[in-house]
Amino acid sequence: MKIGRTIGRLVGVIVVVAVGFTGYALVTVTHSGNEQAAQPVGAGAPTDLPSQMARGEYLARAADCEACHTTPGGQPFAGGVAFKLPFGTIYSSNITADKDTGIGNWSDEEFVRALHAGVDRDGRPLYPAFPYTSYTALSRDDIVAIKAYLFSLPPAHAPARPNELSFPYNQRWALSLWNAAFLRKERFQPEQGKSAAWNRGAYLATALGHCGECHTPRNAAFAMDNGKALAGTELQGWLAYNITADKDHGIGAWSDQELVDYFSKGHAAGRGTASGPMSEVVGYSLQYLTPSDLSALVTYLRDVKPQQSGAPVPSPMGSTVASAAGTASLGAQLFVGACAGCHTQSGQGRQTDYAMLTGLRSVRDPHATNLTQIILNGSSLHVGGQEVFMPSFGHAYSDAEVAALSNYVVSHFGGQQGALSASEVARRR
Repeated sequence: MKIGRTIGRLVGVIVVVAVGFTGYALVTVTHSGNEQAAQPVGAGAPTDLPSQMARGEYLARAADCEACHTTPGGQPFAGGVAFKLPFGTIYSSNITADKDTGIGNWSDEEFVRALHAGVDRDGRPLYPAFPYTSYTALSRDDIVAIKAYLFSLPPAHAPARPNELSFPYNQRWALSLWNAAFLRKERFQPEQGKSAAWNRGAYLATALGHCGECHTPRNAAFAMDNGKALAGTELQGWLAYNITADKDHGIGAWSDQELVDYFSKGHAAGRGTASGPMSEVVGYSLQYLTPSDLSALVTYLRDVKPQQSGAPVPSPMGSTVASAAGTASLGAQLFVGACAGCHTQSGQGRQTDYAMLTGLRSVRDPHATNLTQIILNGSSLHVGGQEVFMPSFGHAYSDAEVAALSNYVVSHFGGQQGALSASEVARRR
């Protein structure tokens, strides 16, 4: 009886949230009962696609499938990547063509239904850690092309790792109610009055690239709060920054070239260097977009409703290095001993621009959220055939030392008063 009441309360919460939810649509989509409809404007692969890259491969890269379905050093698309959520851990599935542990027995229709309706081959609801709430806007042709590419690769025998979810979140049936409340089973349609580049960028950002899944805050039911679309949020210990058109808090002050550089190279001078989950997006996906698609993505993001959320964005090269007063502090000693060799005392970086610290969002954050993650876990960015690498110092430094070092960097290069404590570092480990 107690379990029944608990489930009943869960259903009640989901239904109440569902009834009370209203959202701001990023882009116009429409439902079509005819899934064989022609490709809408904005969908598909670009006309300037390099000849050596097949259409399905390009679309799979644009959809960033590999990042979520490939463990470090593992076979591509074999699954097993852990997603640590407030209510437990979900592991990604094997999406290779293996017939026993992957999707080798799935038909085109079953694969399309998974992305459009968020259910597996047997009709069971999928957890929305899989971004089907965005993929539902993909055209059928694009989904089938992605499946054809996946089936062209070597299959991997990799059984699914069981999810580790607490009750009641391990009750899959409740996801049907969640889908009824938050899943709009609608395909992308171009918005009238917008340019072809804008519509293509909208398709890339909202459907294929599903930017909102990381950069949009979640509501109480863990669905995207589209009234705050792309306003930034914290995800698995990292800040996914505000990427709206706001000039003070988002990317409105970035030039087109700075945005293209960041997407294609993972670095924009004086703006930022991709790290953590964003380095995976650049490494697996964005760096492979054609120039026309990069330009279209910029065109769309320029028009996203500005949101004033998150710390103000510094101007390029605008962070003033603090005075050398207090260089005897623990943080300063650690920086000089372990960091200055690559980053230099001025923060301009030695040998590579990727080591630059001045002007970055991460050093302007008084809480040093992303900076702490980089110090603890290191950073790796695979781009342009090279690896940009920073080692981890998590095992070498105590919580107090990581806090001192982070606060020093925030103060010295970001001009902010660091507010990170040793206890907060322990929580983030």
